[in-house]
Amino acid sequence: MQKGTNVAVPAQAVRVELGWRAAPGAPDVDASALLLVSGKVRGDTDFVFYNQPAHGSGAVRHEGKRTVGGDVTDTLLVDFGRMEPAIERVVVAASADGGAFGRVTGLYVRLVDQANGSELARFESTDATVETAFILGELYLRQGAWKFRAVGQGYATGLEGLATDFGISVDEPQRPVAPPPPAAPQPPSYVPPAPQPPSYVPSAPQPPAYAPPAPQPAWPPAAPAAPAPPPAPPVTQPVRLTKITLTKETPSVSLTKQGGTSGALRVNLNWEVRKQFKGWGAKLGRAAAVHGDLDLDLCALYELTDGRKGVVQALGNAFGSLAQPPYIHLDGDDRTGAVSSGENLTVNLDHKDRLRRILIFVTIYEGARSFADLHATVTLQPRNGAAIDFSLDECTVPSTVCALALITNDGSGDLTVQREARYLVPQRGVSPQRTIDAAYGWGMNWTPGRK
Repeated sequence: MQKGTNVAVPAQAVRVELGWRAAPGAPDVDASALLLVSGKVRGDTDFVFYNQPAHGSGAVRHEGKRTVGGDVTDTLLVDFGRMEPAIERVVVAASADGGAFGRVTGLYVRLVDQANGSELARFESTDATVETAFILGELYLRQGAWKFRAVGQGYATGLEGLATDFGISVDEPQRPVAPPPPAAPQPPSYVPPAPQPPSYVPSAPQPPAYAPPAPQPAWPPAAPAAPAPPPAPPVTQPVRLTKITLTKETPSVSLTKQGGTSGALRVNLNWEVRKQFKGWGAKLGRAAAVHGDLDLDLCALYELTDGRKGVVQALGNAFGSLAQPPYIHLDGDDRTGAVSSGENLTVNLDHKDRLRRILIFVTIYEGARSFADLHATVTLQPRNGAAIDFSLDECTVPSTVCALALITNDGSGDLTVQREARYLVPQRGVSPQRTIDAAYGWGMNWTPGRK
């Protein structure tokens, strides 16, 4: 498509894929969507992005990133069947984190029919320079049918400037406040009283201390009281555009301080297969290569405050529950690697007081001999607060189990996320689950299981 052109979108639901080529020194890119009525959002909830990944109607959802051989995509899912009648436009935007779009190569947006995977539209942006945010396209309703227009409008003010243009209130970081100027000298706080006349001079007569009220007529009746004013609308918190990346130097963050201690905490694991093997994989050459369908299992060891312990995993169909203990649920098991959003696990933080600690880990069920063949990214997305993400370090040992993150409750309600990124090597005949248990002292009894 050329800038300014449009095409019909004959699909019930579409995947909007924002893509680019990863390169050293290039900024990361994030996809977002704004649902508009008369050119503006109705409120901050009409903004879908990494810190607010789903619209309340379910019509637009941020699916997350996926990397395959250096090609990166960040995907939005748009379901027209769930779109509210008032919504007439969905703006598809991109923002650069850590630089300008002039350093991003191969930037494009494309629409894919969710039902059959066919490409409906594709627009490539080639003229970016200093922009840090872009409106790449928009879905709009015309005479009862949805269409897509290629836009290509840039912003030098980043995601914040783009969002505020459409009516989003953004929580800006606090800026230092200059100290007030020194106050002018004040008069002394004590002023001596004026001299009083001699006490033998009689004072003027004083009125009585109590005066009875004047009689009031019983009629006419008093005027009715004015109606009480309507209650004030609830105060909404502005959206937060910040992201948190855990590293070796700053490996932990408090969910409590970020305001992310209620609702659902979504844990996403996404991975790519390395084309060039390094570390332990390079020593064995192609022997360590991925073969067939890669099947990684996202799992969680948990300990409740009442002492109960257990595991949530696909093995043995132990998918857990959000409404009852352990308040952790594995969304599903991707046996083929075909699910673009990777593996997902959800923690119900409304029951945080009953959770003592949770260890998120991943195992290789089949398709690879070691994590040396893979590169993975972990994202923790609380309903409130900033997204937390980190990448796994390069694996240099023949590991089939990796501890990702440890969530702990210190007993006072403060939840902390600790980046682990720790590769473990099971001994011969010892399962990955037993290996992770022994490393973190969970002390559980294990029996063989299967899917």
